[in-house]
Amino acid sequence: MDKVLCFIVCVLFFTSSPAQRAPWWQPNNLRVIQVNLPDYEAATLHPDSLVKDLETYSANTVIINAGGIMAFYPTKLPFHYINPYMKPNMLGDVVKNCHEKNIKVIVRFDFSRAHESIFKAHPDWFYISPDGERIINTNMYAVSINGPYVQQRAFDIISEVLDLYPIDGIFLNMPGYQTRNAYAGKYHGIDQNEYDEAAFKKFSGGKSLPVREDRNDPVFQEYLLFKKQSVEEWSKRLYELVHKKSNQIAICTYSDKYVDIIRHEAQTNSLPYWPYTSSDNVNNAVNSYPGHIISNASIQQISFQSRYNAIEPEEISIRLYENIANGSGLDLSLMGDMRGYEDERNYPAIKKIYAFHKQNEKWFGNYSSLSDVAVIAPGSWPSGDPMQEYRGMQLMLKESHIQYDIIEDAQVANLEKKLERYKVIIVPDITYLGKAGTDVLKRLCSNGAAVIATNRSFSDDTVTLREMFGATAKTAEYDGAGNYLQVDDRSVFKRLPGQKMVFWKFNLGLYDFENSNQKFLPILGKGRPGPPEIIGGHDPTGFYAAASKKYGRGTAMLVPVNIGKLYFIHGYEQYKNIVLDLINQLYPPALEQLKTNAHERVEIIAKNFGNNQGAIVHFVNITGFSGNTYFKPLPVSNISVKLRSKWKPRKAFLLSNKKALNFTYSDGYVSAVLPALNEFEAIVFEQ
Repeated sequence: MDKVLCFIVCVLFFTSSPAQRAPWWQPNNLRVIQVNLPDYEAATLHPDSLVKDLETYSANTVIINAGGIMAFYPTKLPFHYINPYMKPNMLGDVVKNCHEKNIKVIVRFDFSRAHESIFKAHPDWFYISPDGERIINTNMYAVSINGPYVQQRAFDIISEVLDLYPIDGIFLNMPGYQTRNAYAGKYHGIDQNEYDEAAFKKFSGGKSLPVREDRNDPVFQEYLLFKKQSVEEWSKRLYELVHKKSNQIAICTYSDKYVDIIRHEAQTNSLPYWPYTSSDNVNNAVNSYPGHIISNASIQQISFQSRYNAIEPEEISIRLYENIANGSGLDLSLMGDMRGYEDERNYPAIKKIYAFHKQNEKWFGNYSSLSDVAVIAPGSWPSGDPMQEYRGMQLMLKESHIQYDIIEDAQVANLEKKLERYKVIIVPDITYLGKAGTDVLKRLCSNGAAVIATNRSFSDDTVTLREMFGATAKTAEYDGAGNYLQVDDRSVFKRLPGQKMVFWKFNLGLYDFENSNQKFLPILGKGRPGPPEIIGGHDPTGFYAAASKKYGRGTAMLVPVNIGKLYFIHGYEQYKNIVLDLINQLYPPALEQLKTNAHERVEIIAKNFGNNQGAIVHFVNITGFSGNTYFKPLPVSNISVKLRSKWKPRKAFLLSNKKALNFTYSDGYVSAVLPALNEFEAIVFEQ
């Protein structure tokens, strides 16, 4: 009977129409390798060898060039520039051969640029800056999103590919508006193309395009809404075009609206290096856009100017393991195909981790949160001071093994129900959250959550500062170099033994906390600079570096200083200890959800998995990261871990070898010891 039933199920599955089947990407077990082909490699790429390499490296999905900047197939469209090295059968053979090995094919389009021959024929289709400049990379010119090339011709190109090849997905590179030449690192400004001008006039009731990005300019604020709406309208048209063809064709890009797979990128493009880049990206995307599949690409290259030099094997290992631990599949982006690559040092690491994922994929990709703490991210691609403050706060939590989820600031207003689970919400240097998002935060705090806002948070919202935090800024920005914080209350600051003063640098906001309930860390003045004989004079200023106010059943705490940035840049533990003591003052259980003796450079990520099947605790060994260099991690032994749990596990085992692991369950905690950690390990607790 079981065999008959199985046969019927198989027949129904394989004979059902695509519209009746669940999309192929929903199991969230992607193992992607993207081959970014330079034009000349189209002449040397062999579909047979590409597919063999994909199989060898356990990939189940490939991303490969199709069109936009140039056609990698025999297009018949006059406005689609053909790669001069194009082989007519290459793309078709790749799709055919991959499908024979059950490998999905996502084709890459880039409509951000077009060839100079098209520019000469239709200059009005292209970007032009307020100063009359074009964005040019050799013989490719940046186009305008509201011009005919993007609004009409792009859909013709995509339709042609959909008609020619049975592809499994579309990846859009560099979508949206452009203001800078990313490949040259030069800012050009807001596009002044005539089609953009006409579209904005229609949207705004006759207003002209702004020429400067000034957030205090109401026209620029309206322009931001216009950009958002126009991108979403274009994305909707694409979504409807593709899914009318088949619900088995995924749309993959960096945004969230009308997208099936959100792609992100782990890159090494700024100092100091950020070893948690994959955890940061995936944690943010998974929690900010629940219901989407996330694929975080490890970018093989060091920079746009150094594409043929790969990152270190240890760095790519950390990125890929962090993908797994946070809920993304594996994703790798490299230049060209895998044959004859100019820097193959991390190939063994890629092969090993992709194979590990394939062997254990049933444990991955279906996680839910067990965190009490949420960190609000300043966007999905943070930069500047807000990024440093945000990363510094994360670094403190990571090294303390506090489990936390990341929610993008723009999504706070849409995720109130999800945010209700968190007991501590950290807002790092977000000056304005918007009325809807701020109202959600106020309701959460009023209902019992603790909110900690740092640096210039809410400085553009004086009403919320007074109402929620009891604070008024004398100045939200003040150079704190030479100032000190006084460690005043030993009952609160237990992690600062032997210290009476903590030096400061970067921003030190000076606020009046007249309506707060409790103040912390008096700010001392700059004193007298000079030789040892004359220093001193650090007198109280009357200002404080932190204060809290009861707000409904919760507490709102403002820490209007660059404490996250200071820790991110300088790493002195005194700043982390201040934050941990403040969290402990507000909600002590946040520090007790996971207890461990693990080294600070052992990243621990705990998740519930499956449909109440149990919990999985991942360990990523980052002890080899020195700050500037990625070395091999040091082996770590006998890591004890106690995880708060409402249920007693049925069994526990190591994921790497499936060996049973002894554990105890007492007082609401499950406890076990990880005998050895090299690069990565996970303990599975089955319910």
